[in-house]
Amino acid sequence: MSTRFLDACRGLPVDRTPVWIMRQAGRYLPEYRRMREAYSFLELCKTPELAAEVSMQPVDILGVDAAILFSDILTPLEPMGMELDFVPGPVFDNPVRSMADVEALRKLEMERDVPYVLETIRILRQELAGRVPLIGFSGAPFTLACYMVEGRGSRDFSIVKKMMYSTPEIFHALMNKISDMLIEYLDAQAAAGVQAMQIFDTWGGILSPGDYERYALPYSTRVIAGVRGKGAPVIHFVKGAGSMLDIVRRAGGDVLGLDWHVNLGTVRDMLGPGFAVQGNLDPTVLYGPPRVIEAEVRRILQENGGRPGHIFNLGHGILPDIPPENALFMVDCVHRHSIVR
Repeated sequence: MSTRFLDACRGLPVDRTPVWIMRQAGRYLPEYRRMREAYSFLELCKTPELAAEVSMQPVDILGVDAAILFSDILTPLEPMGMELDFVPGPVFDNPVRSMADVEALRKLEMERDVPYVLETIRILRQELAGRVPLIGFSGAPFTLACYMVEGRGSRDFSIVKKMMYSTPEIFHALMNKISDMLIEYLDAQAAAGVQAMQIFDTWGGILSPGDYERYALPYSTRVIAGVRGKGAPVIHFVKGAGSMLDIVRRAGGDVLGLDWHVNLGTVRDMLGPGFAVQGNLDPTVLYGPPRVIEAEVRRILQENGGRPGHIFNLGHGILPDIPPENALFMVDCVHRHSIVR
């Protein structure tokens, strides 16, 4: 399948810059909020017909150039033995703190343990019927380890960092187990039909460049190497990594996701022509009036300078109280102001 999104992932010329939005299927849309009145978040994720409906909403409403599977980065951790709940943020009641905890984590059998994810993908491929490609995804090993060790989100991630520094053998054993699982999980998504993959490293930026290189990069590199060649381009997004993109690029993704703390043009100059990029509008710009949104969209497109291999996106997920009409206007601006090349 050749589309402007997949062509941009591969650095090929396109007619208009493709655009999609991280967290585009979800809580800022009234249609999604109505579904949440009837179903819990986990019920939506684990019911393929409902998850497919949520995934399709932004395609139909916003006209984005790619759909992304509605799920959660923590989905495959629950069947490994992690007791997951959302209250409303994710919480594990049995965090991983010892080697015995790591050894107790189950190896997954994908069709048995996450059949709802794979069935959602199959339904979506039928419903999309060639309209736009479908993106699958996972968390990066380090980000998943943060949740598994801390048990929830954190301001400073002191518990996982303490494990890194004081009991590195436990940390590396956990990262190895997560990495093995992610390769199989993403392979299963590719076999079910996803046409691109994004690896979200939401917390990679909490590490210093040296610590990222030592504790996170080897595992993200291993996962990406394990799934590349399956026909689905890999987008690698590390939030807060602006000071170490020269290190992050070594993980080997086809597309480097950028947050809003970097100048897209400067990064493109640094990476050279062999790398595609995704990003990087500050999500809070979408609170602004149309003239502000349009100006910021044009600025990012100008920073790219018409170079092939650019996918427009926010620098992180869309916020829950963004007016949907502003997201629609942004998508329209990207399409109208793209430089034909």
